[in-house]
Amino acid sequence: MPDFTNPFRRQILAGVAGSLAASMLPAHANLPSPRGRVEHCIFIWLGGGMAQVDTFDPKRVGQPMQRVAGSAYRSIPTAVTGVRVTEYLPRLAERMDRVTAIRSIHHNVVDEHAAATLRVHTGRATTGTISYPSIGSIIAHERGACTDGVPAYVLIGYPNVSRGPGFLGPRVGYVYLTDTTAGPAGLTRPADISTERHANREYLLQQLRQPNGRSIAVQAYDQAIGESLRLSGPQFLRAFQLEEEAPALRERFGGEFGQRCLLARRLVERGVRFIEVSHNLNFINGTGWDTHNEGQLNQHLLIRELDMAVAGLIDDLEQRQLLDRTLIAIGTEFGRPSSFDTRGGRAHQAAAFSLVLAGGGLRHRGAYGATDDLCQRITQNPVSIPDFHATIYRALNIDPAKNLYDGSRPVPITDGGRPIAELFA
Repeated sequence: MPDFTNPFRRQILAGVAGSLAASMLPAHANLPSPRGRVEHCIFIWLGGGMAQVDTFDPKRVGQPMQRVAGSAYRSIPTAVTGVRVTEYLPRLAERMDRVTAIRSIHHNVVDEHAAATLRVHTGRATTGTISYPSIGSIIAHERGACTDGVPAYVLIGYPNVSRGPGFLGPRVGYVYLTDTTAGPAGLTRPADISTERHANREYLLQQLRQPNGRSIAVQAYDQAIGESLRLSGPQFLRAFQLEEEAPALRERFGGEFGQRCLLARRLVERGVRFIEVSHNLNFINGTGWDTHNEGQLNQHLLIRELDMAVAGLIDDLEQRQLLDRTLIAIGTEFGRPSSFDTRGGRAHQAAAFSLVLAGGGLRHRGAYGATDDLCQRITQNPVSIPDFHATIYRALNIDPAKNLYDGSRPVPITDGGRPIAELFA
């Protein structure tokens, strides 16, 4: 029987075990932790589940009504040799040297949209014991706004607990809006309130506040009132005057979603740190990105709109020398299998799907990670949701292993996530 008490044997066994464990990790897990210099993040959310085989990880063309698995559309070459995308992403195809489609994302939430949305936003599984903060709130907590007079975190879309601050509290929550032309509800100052009168109100409020003896609820309310007064000034609210932009530029961004992306750029210019932009709130294809059944038939309308808006955003940021300082992320709760259902749609798939990064001064490569011939499993460089979060955090010079605190309980910013070091120069 082997003598496991022998120190020399223990060293050998420890080395073998370490080598086996290392071989099971994605390649990026063994590289040194990189640092980024990004100042802003625009997070584009495709609610419903983007089909990666019809967008950023195309496979052979299938036949939906005959239920022959494959992509729904032809693929086209891109600016990066060997990387192809769907034919409905022609503008992004020309810009893939500034984009990386991470084709090897995975998690284990398949049939619950809400739970998968929470997973991608917080990087954690749903739990009844702790309310985890979203990626936007963590970035707001760690970096704050770039300038005074603007919020750190703006949500262009409908409010949802998955986007919230969790145990970090309302101070790092979001300001939200659904109408790009009006700005956040409740912040617009009435026309009959002058700047001087507004300042007098703030002064009076400060005099009424007492430093001690207020409950936590009252303190939170005071903070909310103070924040709303601070944000109702002209510096922030002017961002929503999209008519200031040249008509030709607005046309390059496209329709309603494109105008949301244009607004995101204007918010970046004013110092907002994190902006989430929801796509397709009006369901132009009937079902949104949740392309079950007949929803698949008009999926190309969504893909075209995404292509125009994101390409416009990349160009606009680049022309203003903001692209290297702004990371664009495209998120969705899970992907879709290459197989078709009886009515030509697709089910859900979480074992292998794509998320996308662009700009941010990263060393882009068009694509990272790989899947098999029908995108059923990952064949190269698996990337977990915590890894994806860690990559974004590191780009913004946030330590993904740092502990935050829920009361006295330490909670790491990511659940063991490791940045994709190959994306950093």
